[in-house]
Amino acid sequence: MSFNALLVEKDEDGKTHASVQSTDESQLPEADVTIDVEFSTVNYKDGLCIGPGGGLVRNYPHVPGIDLAGTVAKSDSDRYAPGDKVVLTGWRVGEAWWGGYSQKARVKSDWLVPLPEGITTRQAMAVGTAGVAAVLAVMALEDHGLKTQDGPVLVTGGAGGVGSIAIAILHNLGYEVAAVTGRPETHDYLKGLGATTIVAREELNELVKRPLETETWAGCVDAVGGDMLARLLGQLKYGASVAAVGLAGGPKLNATVLPFLLRGVNILGIDSVMQPYDNRLRAWQRLSDTLPMDKLEAMVSPATLTDLPELGNKILAGQVQGRVVVDVNA
Repeated sequence: MSFNALLVEKDEDGKTHASVQSTDESQLPEADVTIDVEFSTVNYKDGLCIGPGGGLVRNYPHVPGIDLAGTVAKSDSDRYAPGDKVVLTGWRVGEAWWGGYSQKARVKSDWLVPLPEGITTRQAMAVGTAGVAAVLAVMALEDHGLKTQDGPVLVTGGAGGVGSIAIAILHNLGYEVAAVTGRPETHDYLKGLGATTIVAREELNELVKRPLETETWAGCVDAVGGDMLARLLGQLKYGASVAAVGLAGGPKLNATVLPFLLRGVNILGIDSVMQPYDNRLRAWQRLSDTLPMDKLEAMVSPATLTDLPELGNKILAGQVQGRVVVDVNA
């Protein structure tokens, strides 16, 4: 049976080319669950995999898409039956394994999570890996003592997918939220999600000679890393934590240990790719309970498979706001 998929191919010169092509089911990887995909989304990793690969893609031709949601078509697993609604994020699907930019996918049952009650497949992809990472970050901050009365929580990369959902969740939980952005045109969007303070990216982009600054933030969800993370460590309140989610600003951390030794601050690493099943269930339930669906809808831009090559370039350039939901059947 044939279906459409975004296929990325590499030529003899090592250049990659992405296009929507008709693909046969026999080309899908071997696994125990076949899914009729309904929606996917666009993350930073997807931009890498649509384009140069970023060292993530092992073999070509390749189908990117690290997130997918849909209906089980065939199953050799006791956990899922045809007709079940499921969602998948992580597990290197879309990187080392054919992913969600396709009308059909075949994956391992251990990678799937049942679609939470009250969430549609479209909403699940408005959440996607970005939303899972955001809620894991909030959960980690709260597990390490963050409370609403402690003061403002900073969210870097505020207009991105992780930042947008983190702001909406934190605001809904009653936190005062400050959002970092380098795009003035996103200020109204961020305030609509619940940010009460907008911090210009330039204020945090430069390292300072003083390793400790005024104690300002009760916690932080950081999707940027690099020099910005190094800078904000010196601005955290005593005992506060930063949940490190991304590295849009680079992987290197040019910091001192003084914030850790003199203020007892913490860096909490957030991995959404290899999270155990039980914690994924907890994260999706928390999303269902704490993410306002009207705020989620306000983040969404629709797309189709044919839009993906352009969107891949845009997200790598930091030009995608909020969440993109890809209707693979449109």
